[in-house]
Amino acid sequence: MKHSKRYIKRVTAQEVLLIPVGTSAVGGDDMLTLSEVGAFIYDHIEEVNSFDALVDKILEEYDADRKTVVDNASAFIDQLLQFGIITKDTAEW
Repeated sequence: MKHSKRYIKRVTAQEVLLIPVGTSAVGGDDMLTLSEVGAFIYDHIEEVNSFDALVDKILEEYDADRKTVVDNASAFIDQLLQFGIITKDTAEW
């Protein structure tokens, strides 16, 4: 996966924000606030070559069961793809 150039990430004292550059697929000038795990996924999604590798990386960092991580990460990635925040760069995904 690759980050879209349509969004930039900004970290404030308390939040991680994805801010649209120009017109956003989310709907205008909306900023997106990421959870801690969402920010982790966003930060590491370009480093891994498959969904399973991303799940393994999340499990290394957080104490959670695999099924929960798979379900939640899959839904989150689907949203990022839908909004154009990330794009697929290989068939592995």
